[in-house]
Amino acid sequence: MAVHIFGKAIKHNALVRIGLAKRIFGVGYNTAERLCAKVGIYPQMRMNQLTEPQIMAINKELSEMAVENELKAKILSDIKLKRSIGSYAGQRHAAGLPVRGQRTRNNGYIAGKLNKVERRL
Repeated sequence: MAVHIFGKAIKHNALVRIGLAKRIFGVGYNTAERLCAKVGIYPQMRMNQLTEPQIMAINKELSEMAVENELKAKILSDIKLKRSIGSYAGQRHAAGLPVRGQRTRNNGYIAGKLNKVERRL
């Protein structure tokens, strides 16, 4: 069984904050904990213990945040902007190399494997 929150199926026996953090893109452990506090959910509560109004409250709070596709689109538009203005980070994104100052002498090939998203114009 699973509980559906924001279109994602979360295991019924998972803690609410851990289930939210693992299944919803853009929600980490701290954000999930703040979200539970805002909605009024006990931190050690399991997903199967949530009532329908609590699930609706979580969905309402998540809809006000930038998560999932909205956040992914924002990230891609930021990368596109960096590439269009010709910044160093944009050039590194375009080449599929590490962007944040990592070395390429030994491990640079890993960034090429991880950056499989088509970023060339």
